[in-house]
Amino acid sequence: MTEQQLEKLKYPIGKFKCPTHITKQDIESWISILEHFPNRLENLVKDLTDDQLDTIYRPGGWTVRQVVHHVSDSHHHAYTRFKWALTEDKPLIKAYFEDRWAELIDSKTAPIEMSINHIKAIHFKLVYLLKTLSLDDLNTSFIHPETNSEILLSYNIGNYAWHSNHHYAHIANLLMKKS
Repeated sequence: MTEQQLEKLKYPIGKFKCPTHITKQDIESWISILEHFPNRLENLVKDLTDDQLDTIYRPGGWTVRQVVHHVSDSHHHAYTRFKWALTEDKPLIKAYFEDRWAELIDSKTAPIEMSINHIKAIHFKLVYLLKTLSLDDLNTSFIHPETNSEILLSYNIGNYAWHSNHHYAHIANLLMKKS
């Protein structure tokens, strides 16, 4: 497999490209993606067998099961980061080793229903919160310790909409290839 083919498997929808000027329409579109993602994901994976769930989506990548649990973990962190940014002045957030979390026993063996239910709950809470944000709120930020960069909430909404579609595409592409 060429490096280019591997990159396409790793980033099936490309890397997140945030517009220079984020519009109200961008925010609304991204929130809509976040609102509908839990049901889209559930419909994609609900009938998969354990063998299918334990299939990696690319060489060196995670299994479908690990991807579902990762989305649950990651989006839980995202919700917390939004809340911190809205209640503190540019808080330094806590990063985590997502690769290590994906290797924990729950990520490798637990039923995906628990993470699907968590994704539904956390997205319901997140979307409810995001729909209430003012322009000032969207311009609040947190500091990410890995890059020491300031992340605006407006950017983060787009990033997590992309993250949802990114991992959805990992699973959908694998299922298309395997059918």
